[in-house]
Amino acid sequence: MNTDLEQKALFIINPHSGKGLIKNSLLGIVDILVKAGYEVTVYPTQGRGDACRAMRERDKSYSIIICSGGDGTLDEIVTGMIQSGFKTTIGYIPAGSTNDFANSLKISSTMKQAAETVVHGTVFSCDVGRFNEDVFVYIAAFGLFTEVSYGTPQEMKNMLGHMAYILEGVKHLQNVKSYWLKVTSVSENGETKIIEDDFIFGMITNSYSVGGFKSIAGNVFKGKISLNDGLFEVTLIKMPKNPMELNSILAALAIQNIDTEYMYSFKSGKLIIESQEEVAWTLDGEFGGKHKLVTLTDDMQAMDIMINQ
Repeated sequence: MNTDLEQKALFIINPHSGKGLIKNSLLGIVDILVKAGYEVTVYPTQGRGDACRAMRERDKSYSIIICSGGDGTLDEIVTGMIQSGFKTTIGYIPAGSTNDFANSLKISSTMKQAAETVVHGTVFSCDVGRFNEDVFVYIAAFGLFTEVSYGTPQEMKNMLGHMAYILEGVKHLQNVKSYWLKVTSVSENGETKIIEDDFIFGMITNSYSVGGFKSIAGNVFKGKISLNDGLFEVTLIKMPKNPMELNSILAALAIQNIDTEYMYSFKSGKLIIESQEEVAWTLDGEFGGKHKLVTLTDDMQAMDIMINQ
């Protein structure tokens, strides 16, 4: 990024993400930004939805918006940008519990190193997911374990990271719920592929890392994942017919490989998912509402974000 002339940067921070470590690193990060030629405005979010509002109402004079928080904070930033109708390059300093998207982009979990990436890195144009009228950055999911991410207490996330999700999820295994879904995948030329089945879990992703596990999606798609190709990676796990099948699915999850006979996996740029009953969804780890009909579209290269060169 050109630093010959002073540029304006808005630094939106979630002071409660992760262990609140941003409070210890804030001065050092601002110093890195100022030395790189930025006039910095720092804005600490005041509650849920505030980062989205601040991004939506931002002035066009900012050349970069830097955010520090977890995946949920980044989700708000990207949602606000889409709602505003104009692009601004984003710098991301991860400070959450699992930081799935930062892992996918190989952004350092060390805050000062991530700040160096913001000022000395390169712009990467990344896909963004549309979910009905909403937006998600890297995952929309339903079913088994999905309620865990937004139902796990923040203190537990801080202590245990992604292990908190697994530990909390074990409590739900006695009551595995399935949903009969009609899933329509629409190709670029309008051709459709329809799947109808009983599912306990589904995830539509644009990420190498899910729930802190770097290799789940990679194993399913044999490493053929691109974050800017206009295509989601879709994983749907069928309802097991007996406890042995359920154990097989859980065993596959435990070794971070869910490419089994009990699932569908494919790529798609647009999905229409219909159900007979309301299905609860999670978007980037936050509650995305209950729906009987959802349309998911991959908005190709809709976000510009700083990554390492």
